[in-house]
Amino acid sequence: MPNGPAFSHQASDSAAVGWHDVQPDLHQEPYVFAAAQAPSGVSPFALILEDEGPTLILTRADADQSGLAYDYVAARITLRVNYCLADVGLTARFSRILADAGISCNVIAGLAHDHLFVSWDQRARARALTLLREL
Repeated sequence: MPNGPAFSHQASDSAAVGWHDVQPDLHQEPYVFAAAQAPSGVSPFALILEDEGPTLILTRADADQSGLAYDYVAARITLRVNYCLADVGLTARFSRILADAGISCNVIAGLAHDHLFVSWDQRARARALTLLREL
């Protein structure tokens, strides 16, 4: 396999059957989105290099300790499922379920998992996770 970890890059059969093995994990720490470079000593969850400048996604605790400004506080849900980046429809399916429930969602896909960021105030809506598990 060329560069990188041993993840399959072939479309999986899971897409055809609806990803029935999805396990959405709700993380306990709040996350924020900040327009900044990563401060020394801080390991952000993600760094997105946009044309307008870098966007950090990091725990609120790290942002507060570093004095970073933010206005969106999110809960992170990691979708634990057997899939690959070439699969079609996983993100759309979860986004639609959340949108139908009135929950905004920001998605980041990694090689191993998709990560959904929903408003921290809505994390307690067990309905969101219940909806996710109904796939």
